[in-house]
Amino acid sequence: MAEHNDLGRWGEDIAASFLEDKGYRVIYRDWKYGHRDLDIIATDDNGLCVIAEVKTRRNEKYADADTAVTKQKIRSLSIAANAFVKSHRINVSIRFDIITVVGTPEHYEVRHVENAFLPSL
Repeated sequence: MAEHNDLGRWGEDIAASFLEDKGYRVIYRDWKYGHRDLDIIATDDNGLCVIAEVKTRRNEKYADADTAVTKQKIRSLSIAANAFVKSHRINVSIRFDIITVVGTPEHYEVRHVENAFLPSL
């Protein structure tokens, strides 16, 4: 597997553990809809469905990791989320979060931006 894929998988593992430590229940990881995917789908204690986009970087030398969630990415996530909601007959509120993991396994920082964006279709 390519090094960037390993880094991304590591970041998603960290993000999933982070959410579970905060009391979320991770129900899907890497849910696919065609060439689109949703990194983490979780629920909180109130039943809210949280769709988290995970961005992992070794450093933020060139830009903050969360700026990688562009309008085009939001549209792609929205399409995938709509398919997920329809296919699983989800009838609860949904929130879109961004989780950034910056660093290496030896030293990293996790940031969680709740309600980071509204969907766009």
